[in-house]
Amino acid sequence: MPEVKQLPEVKLVGIRVLCPGDQYVIEIPKASKVLSERVAEITNVVNPALQHGAFVVDNSASEEDGYWVCVEVSEFEEIPKDMVTLTIPAQMYAVLRHRGANVEIKQAYNELHQWIEANGYQRLTNKWHLEAFHEWSDPANIDVELRDTVAYKV
Repeated sequence: MPEVKQLPEVKLVGIRVLCPGDQYVIEIPKASKVLSERVAEITNVVNPALQHGAFVVDNSASEEDGYWVCVEVSEFEEIPKDMVTLTIPAQMYAVLRHRGANVEIKQAYNELHQWIEANGYQRLTNKWHLEAFHEWSDPANIDVELRDTVAYKV
């Protein structure tokens, strides 16, 4: 069952994935595997067992295009030169946990979006959205918290 959470600012370090839309389901697991293998190179990691995905649904700038596979850090320091940093501001999210295949995430988002609408919230598609992966090594069996940025409807 979805719920709404107010979450604090998050600092992320990781890999930016930029590809045609239908390729993300293939490219994101590859980037996730690389990040898992290289997480020890990142300083100040909060929880190496939790990966974060970040994206903007309706991005207006090319620097917001794509999908970021990251880990949270307490502070930016000595970033590996082929990795990127991202600061997500404190935001309110509608949250739904999905356990299953990564190809089923779209259906989980449809359920979340219907819940958002039915409960008087508005999706903020021009803001950063997050996915918190508790299990990601097998694309057929993932455990992810989908975090869709929302506001109260006015």
